[in-house]
Amino acid sequence: MHYNDYRTLGFTTFSNGLLAYYPQLKISDSEIILIMQLELFAQKGENFPSNEQIAANTNFSSAEIADIIQRLIEKNYLAIDQVTDKKGRIGNQFNLDQLYIKLDELLAKNVLPNAEEGVTESSSSTVDNSPLNQLMRQFEIEFGRYLSPIEREEVAAWLNVDHYDPEIIKLALREAVLSQAYSLKYVDRVLLNWQRHNLKTTSEVQKFLQRNR
Repeated sequence: MHYNDYRTLGFTTFSNGLLAYYPQLKISDSEIILIMQLELFAQKGENFPSNEQIAANTNFSSAEIADIIQRLIEKNYLAIDQVTDKKGRIGNQFNLDQLYIKLDELLAKNVLPNAEEGVTESSSSTVDNSPLNQLMRQFEIEFGRYLSPIEREEVAAWLNVDHYDPEIIKLALREAVLSQAYSLKYVDRVLLNWQRHNLKTTSEVQKFLQRNR
């Protein structure tokens, strides 16, 4: 099977933020797999797949799927709503709104600085909101996974050894995401290319990108 053959099966859109931070929401690996499956079915127009349908896409049994669903309901991440269709028929649908509300709260508190109020004071220390940690969190959100210790050291080296402006690094990350190249090696190549062109400010980089699009 070639890539184009797989394309006919479609793609599922899923939050990188949730992939990066689901452990902090106390969501287990089995629960995140179920959430992915619910998103897959919902994006195909099936808002209340059966346990058997979900199980067929996983290594879980129908009984295990039922248990996982119950756990998510108990955590208030998943709800089952009663809905009425255009023909007046009553049915059910899964609702993940509370999950994404909790994710928004987590990201707003620990990841995204509040533009109006400044950096939010929370259980995170001042160090946690340093440019380095903000960069790492942004990489984890965009990559949809945690950075390894070696990768964290590389990001730190960009700031402390190479002395790249954090905003320049963010622009390089954006270029990697646009190219669907989710690796620090790609970001590093972008940064080195800009360095060779003596680009030192975000405005210089943006002008360079506009000329070379």
